[in-house]
Amino acid sequence: MALPPVLTGTLPRVLGAATVAGLGLAAYGVAEARAYTLRRFEVPLLPPGARPLRVLHLSDLHMLPAQRRKQEWVAALDRLEPDLVINTGDNLSHRDAVPVVRDSLGPLLDRPGAFVFGSNDYFSPTMRNPFAYLLPDRGTRHVHAPQLPWPALRDEFSRRGWLNLTNRFGTLKLGDLSVGFAGVDDPHLSYDRLNEVAGPADASVDVRLAVTHAPYLRVLDQFAADGYDAIIAGHTHGGQVCVPGLGALTTNCDIEPARARGLHRHPASSRSGDAGSSVLHVSAGLGTNPYVRVRVACRPEATLLTLVPTPG
Repeated sequence: MALPPVLTGTLPRVLGAATVAGLGLAAYGVAEARAYTLRRFEVPLLPPGARPLRVLHLSDLHMLPAQRRKQEWVAALDRLEPDLVINTGDNLSHRDAVPVVRDSLGPLLDRPGAFVFGSNDYFSPTMRNPFAYLLPDRGTRHVHAPQLPWPALRDEFSRRGWLNLTNRFGTLKLGDLSVGFAGVDDPHLSYDRLNEVAGPADASVDVRLAVTHAPYLRVLDQFAADGYDAIIAGHTHGGQVCVPGLGALTTNCDIEPARARGLHRHPASSRSGDAGSSVLHVSAGLGTNPYVRVRVACRPEATLLTLVPTPG
């Protein structure tokens, strides 16, 4: 049966408009994934009278050797002159990316630092349906993909003096300040060993920082209960696809989408100064899955956290 003349003319226009809108959204998502952004937060954590401490938080580089623009952008971050660099993992997306990551970080590796790894340091990324992230987590992990050369990256970071916080404690002296750390291996892979870093945070240091790749609630709960002043995490890509006015659609872990990126508190209902409460910073990170290099309303980022004295 032939369509009425009015539909014969309308349908192609509707399909054409939908195609143009779809192509426009895809182009925007591709451009957004390359719009590297520096976030800045001031966080009152230090003892009264202490000088500010500049902490550069890097996460989820997902580096490929051909990503020259990202490499140059990361290298330029040394101009911020951070006192401390914290790397929360997922540095790699290619078997040849270790020297690229090393060279991109450049002189940042000569500054005091601490790190943990994520799943994409250990295993090669695979092609996945991006809409699957909107479904309930069935616990499937891609641990049968080819391994990446993470031992070489670990050894490079450690050789340059960065603290390896893989299910470990650590301490750094930064000028007049002492900083105590605890960290866990990737909770997304269930590699975290919380029992190995359990117990009250070191009361003898000036500030206590906990580090994890993925901000799973079991990890955040323990670190907050143990008295860490701040918890530093990545993994979520900020939701990667966000809806203006609504926010992140997914976090790829069990933290709620409202805390997929940025500065918050944990537990979420807590206020500054509450016992058992920590500052929580979740980075949206600098990369994407190399097979789906798209972000929507969620620019890739690094963050400069300036720790300042608490109000007297």
